[in-house]
Amino acid sequence: MRKLIFLALMGIAMCLNQAKAQDNPDKVYDFTSLEKTPEYPGGINKFYEFLGREIKYPEAAKKSSTQGKVFASFVVEKNGTLTDVQITRSLTPETDKEALRVLNKSPRWNPGLLNGRPVRVKYNINVNFTIK
Repeated sequence: MRKLIFLALMGIAMCLNQAKAQDNPDKVYDFTSLEKTPEYPGGINKFYEFLGREIKYPEAAKKSSTQGKVFASFVVEKNGTLTDVQITRSLTPETDKEALRVLNKSPRWNPGLLNGRPVRVKYNINVNFTIK
């Protein structure tokens, strides 16, 4: 009987902790805990079209024939804006700067949802630099 009461109390405590965590407006979620992930309006292909239109290949990178990927992360806020944009794997200082400039210019995304409510979500992406 004591074990049953203990298990019931543990279950209640876990539910309360989960509810408190969801009420924390500053919590940043990852993809695995969401019912709907953040999305650029029109989908990821439209986002890459946006990047292709907006990126201005840095002259120093052109001269040195630099090509590759800049890996970045950011937080998609509840209102869809991108914050905390960071380079997680660099290519060159010039390409990194351009990737940051364009990501900071991004239109609002559709936010991630948890239990039907918008939440802050960490997002990782790569920005490709290819000389045409």
